[in-house]
Amino acid sequence: MKILNFGSLNIDYTYDVDHFVRSGETLSSLALHSYAGGKGLNQSVAAGRSGAEIWHAGAVGSGDGDFLLELLDGARVHTDFVAHVPGKTGHAIIQRDKAGQNCILLYGGANRTITAEQAEKVLELFHVGDWLMLQNEISSVGEIMRLAHQRGMRIALNPSPMSETVLTYPLKYVDLLILNEVEAGALCPNAGTDGKSLLHALSNRFSGSTLVLTLGKAGAWYHDGEQDLFQPSFSVPVADTTGAGDTFTGFLLGALARGETLAQAIREATAAAAVAVSRPGAAPSIPTYAEMSEFLGIHGSEA
Repeated sequence: MKILNFGSLNIDYTYDVDHFVRSGETLSSLALHSYAGGKGLNQSVAAGRSGAEIWHAGAVGSGDGDFLLELLDGARVHTDFVAHVPGKTGHAIIQRDKAGQNCILLYGGANRTITAEQAEKVLELFHVGDWLMLQNEISSVGEIMRLAHQRGMRIALNPSPMSETVLTYPLKYVDLLILNEVEAGALCPNAGTDGKSLLHALSNRFSGSTLVLTLGKAGAWYHDGEQDLFQPSFSVPVADTTGAGDTFTGFLLGALARGETLAQAIREATAAAAVAVSRPGAAPSIPTYAEMSEFLGIHGSEA
């Protein structure tokens, strides 16, 4: 099956810091790096490097986003549906501490220019059973979901970054919901904090969806409609966690589009995310299918 990712395209400005800036504090950074990023781009790169047939739809600004398209092309992602619009490409200001943890400030830019009319034209080229991948960094997400559902596409939603806007989307149309514990807590605020409790609350609220709950180094729970299952994480040295969740999501969708079982897809996604956190950057850290397979060959017995 084909994958269409209607998602964000960002330029990431990553500042290495001793600690995250506090209110009222001025802090000198240790270094500055510029990377291609955006949850949409990262997930498309991951799906492309996993071997899936994937198209990216979205928008970049005038003259500052060409290198993002070059990166997508290099990851075997089709970029025919990326529009060029006046103004700036979306970007992110990222603080990264010595432990590899991060906090992120987003500017939507071209990502906020997506319209239902643009989506309708793109979706005409996809069919029943194809996957639509969505996050929460572009405009018109709810409209895109409705249009895709009308066409019989399968919808995978990663509701990140979480906001109240997500609650306005037609979530009943979501076939695969991929989220972390913070996002799960926002959707099910009275569920408790442990993974199993959150998964149980999600399965009650979204009974028609397959659920994948990621817990960072604590692993991932998933619910396939009949049972709750757990995938442990792999222990690796952490360089940067920025692209880990996106790597997981892209490899997961790529494996499902190739026809793999949910259990195998999550195992591959967990391994790919482990490789990603051992490297700096978001998109640059995402492994190829061969690198993920080599990692599993070495560490497969650990999880």
